[in-house]
Amino acid sequence: MQISSRFTIAIHILTAIDTFQNEYKVTSDFLANSINVNPVVIRRTMQALKSAELIEVKRGTGGMVISKPMNEITLLDIFQAVEPLENGQLFHFHENPNTACPVGRNIHAGLDDKLFSIQNAMEVQMKNITLQDVVKDTQAAIAKEN
Repeated sequence: MQISSRFTIAIHILTAIDTFQNEYKVTSDFLANSINVNPVVIRRTMQALKSAELIEVKRGTGGMVISKPMNEITLLDIFQAVEPLENGQLFHFHENPNTACPVGRNIHAGLDDKLFSIQNAMEVQMKNITLQDVVKDTQAAIAKEN
């Protein structure tokens, strides 16, 4: 299993907005250059972040800003904005296990609670890391370069 790059792209977008908002007009083209992806990918991700009320896009003058304090935005907030889960479940269970097979009949009993526990642990960890934590560590790495 691999989570798509939308999640890390969204974090990159938010970090870049905070880092560059006072120096540049942060646009989808600007972000596409930083992330090295097509601007369409950026615009789709920005739309998801906007829908989740994590960013505001300024019309006319362009650019965008983060909508709330970064210490109030968790990685889980970002993940939920850009990686919508089907029925809230991280793991998609195969549709039709063979009920004529003893394993097929009972695989849910052996696995469902474990998958729920794994997802819950991931979500708890993601709730404990804020955008501010990521920006702080990114800024520290930038400072080391100089």
